[in-house]
Amino acid sequence: MKRENMHQSFKVVYRKIAECSASDLQFNFFQMAYVISGKGFLRVNGNCIAYKTGNLMLMTPNDQHNFDITEPTEFLLVSINSDYVKEYRSKNLNCIECLLYYASHLSGCILKQKEDEFLVKSIVGCLLHAIEYKDVYDEDLTAHYVNALIVIAVRNISKIKPPGIKENSDKRILEIVSYIQSNIFSPQHLKASHIADKFDISPTYLGSYFKNQCGETLQQFISNYRIRMVEHRLSFSDMRINEIVHEFGFSDESHLNKFFKKHKNLSLTAYRKEKNTTSIFQMD
Repeated sequence: MKRENMHQSFKVVYRKIAECSASDLQFNFFQMAYVISGKGFLRVNGNCIAYKTGNLMLMTPNDQHNFDITEPTEFLLVSINSDYVKEYRSKNLNCIECLLYYASHLSGCILKQKEDEFLVKSIVGCLLHAIEYKDVYDEDLTAHYVNALIVIAVRNISKIKPPGIKENSDKRILEIVSYIQSNIFSPQHLKASHIADKFDISPTYLGSYFKNQCGETLQQFISNYRIRMVEHRLSFSDMRINEIVHEFGFSDESHLNKFFKKHKNLSLTAYRKEKNTTSIFQMD
């Protein structure tokens, strides 16, 4: 399996592909692929789904993927450094990274709102124009276009129900899940009493309500989501253990190590070593 790295904040390229990929790819960055024309299949982590003109697809750093081309396909590929996504801040979106990583269980087009299809097509047109006609301040303009794509992607991903949530679940549970994802680095905001107060629910009722809607307890959901984010840090970043401890609000390294080992049966160091060894043997 080929592993690709990228060190700049983002990169935008046009590519026309006529043949299937020879092997799986795995990135250390996020990549959005917009289908300008053509059709085929995207294979991600063992899932296979058809793509067509106008689709916007997202691959996260942990995804193993390739394209099965059935008709010559034109792509606009937008690659985004994980650190750029991690540090992205806006007025209303505190943790864009969390929602993008949530998409790693998805495959295929992430556009769920019809009106956003027009916006994305327009932004892609602007990016293609910038590639073909170089001018001053192109990098600044491109950064704004890429940021717009990120926000549109997050907006659409936030509309997708997490696994386990019932089809007939109400709007409030989706708002609670979104709140948890956005505050995963702030343990004080994830206490049941705080969430209950935030959403005007009785703390006693919150527990049974969440489990009934999601199929797992509130604490299980929070712990599993936090573990998933720590796994990404260990697998796809060079952050030191004490930096991860600080980022996720644990009291010290021992506290995080105990929490992680309880869920993964491996220490933080052993997990990182195992992942790094696997990556070396998978590289061509």
